[in-house]
Amino acid sequence: MLYYLFRFLEQYNIPGSHMWQYISFRALLTLILSLVLSAWLGEKFIKYMRRRKIGETQRDASIDPFGEKKVGTPSMGGIVIIIAILLPVLLLGRTRNIYLILMIITTLWLGFLGFCDDYIKIFRKHKDGLKGKYKIVGQVSIGLIVGLVLWLSPDAVMHENIETGKSNITQEAVVVHKDKPEKSLKTTIPFVKNHNLDYGALTKWMGDYSGAAGWALFVLMTILVVTAVSNGANLNDGMDGMCAGNSAIMGVALGILAYVSSHMEYASYLNIMYIPDSQELVVFMCAFVGALIGFLWYNVFPAQMFMGDTGSLTIGGIIGVCAVIIHKELLVPILCGVFLMESLSVIIQTQVFKIYKRKGQKVRVFRSTPIHDNFRKLDKDLAPDSRYVLRNWPSTMTHESKITIRFWIVTIILAAFTIITLKIR
Repeated sequence: MLYYLFRFLEQYNIPGSHMWQYISFRALLTLILSLVLSAWLGEKFIKYMRRRKIGETQRDASIDPFGEKKVGTPSMGGIVIIIAILLPVLLLGRTRNIYLILMIITTLWLGFLGFCDDYIKIFRKHKDGLKGKYKIVGQVSIGLIVGLVLWLSPDAVMHENIETGKSNITQEAVVVHKDKPEKSLKTTIPFVKNHNLDYGALTKWMGDYSGAAGWALFVLMTILVVTAVSNGANLNDGMDGMCAGNSAIMGVALGILAYVSSHMEYASYLNIMYIPDSQELVVFMCAFVGALIGFLWYNVFPAQMFMGDTGSLTIGGIIGVCAVIIHKELLVPILCGVFLMESLSVIIQTQVFKIYKRKGQKVRVFRSTPIHDNFRKLDKDLAPDSRYVLRNWPSTMTHESKITIRFWIVTIILAAFTIITLKIR
């Protein structure tokens, strides 16, 4: 809103109105506003929930040794995160931008899905919350919407990068971009020379239908990425400050990738696609990071509130959709390595248990999953009738604040490596 207001005032030479054209000014202002708003709303939210005695009703002591102290802690703090993201974005962003619209829809859609899950857990007293199949349907639906919009919208275009040779002076590749923006099925892929993967090339064998098949493959990839990252964030949300801190770090990395993708010179230097108008994603990701940092003020150990599924499903979806929009979805396994590790640990644990159960045995790989719970599981809490493949790893229990910070450090390394891959090929 303010962006369009000051663009109008610029016609009358109002001092300072020209500053709103600069993405750096709007992005940093959004970061500050979202952080302050999140911290302020967080305090109000905690007081409101405590007055009405709405909070965690039970914690599994066999998984969380500190669970007894957390009973009664206000949950559904994801509402604070969502408000702290959307208000600054609506004030400072170009709300007619197709990419910003997609991010807002994703936030509202998954926020509502997570809210339904938390509402059932807290107010209806159903431990499992919303049935898993309904969560999957909601995640797949938003992935489908995003994929179809990027396919069909005339505003979702890019300038493909073309390597024209090597510089006689630096011997580095000279990259230019096509003059005309167009729909493209190319995406950035790490560790390969030409740096691009064309979904359309994978469906050439379909002849006249190869173009439509390529876009269908892209839509399926979008659904997979959004669903996987959303669920990964949901699984990662098991310790105070864990998911919010990891997601904020990922948000910074995605903001950088969105910025270089929206800048022709930087995109040429990094040999990636130039995506016009994607700079508005920088504004959104700054709001995202600011909201999470403000939320961390109350969410670090000992947490004064939890984000619940309202927050975790939403922030995971935001990360996935942003990566798809800037055509960096194939970098997600690196950037979101912690989320991937959490998901894989659950899948491995579940499948191994099922396989051996058919043989009449109880075998588990880890002490507990998701993997962060493995590091705080006590020996006395292990099932006596089960065999654990990694029973002695780790040898002692670790406090959750130390586990959280170590996971943050791993995410920082992965985020830095994700950006470095743009030059490794």
